[in-house]
Amino acid sequence: MKILLRILLCLALFLGFCKRRNELMLLESGASAHRANLLDYSPALLDQLIGTTTAMTLIAYSLYTMSEETLRVHHTDNLKLTIPFVIYGVFRYLYLVYKRAMGGSPEKILLHDRPMLVTVALFSVVSVGVLYNG
Repeated sequence: MKILLRILLCLALFLGFCKRRNELMLLESGASAHRANLLDYSPALLDQLIGTTTAMTLIAYSLYTMSEETLRVHHTDNLKLTIPFVIYGVFRYLYLVYKRAMGGSPEKILLHDRPMLVTVALFSVVSVGVLYNG
């Protein structure tokens, strides 16, 4: 259970930094009027924080899929088969943040971006298959 909390913490930080970057880039000089703490950030700093939390999130999830606790609870080590979907999903999100300036609304990306929807569907199918056929 502790490792799941770590994954959620990493993911929350990742999404939060992406949202701050989106605000900073969209609002430019008016960013501090919108949210005062945006004065404390720069695009370069946020890019480094996003890179770090991206790595932390992917490593935490990968470790979760192969941990002894996961093996004990789910009786399979095949959850590692879901790692490519998580990697693609995170990288797709980064693409949308950096190339399409869509980082302000992760829920819209999750619900409206076709490649992300396909990734979530495939992740779900593989997860259910692994967990019930373990």
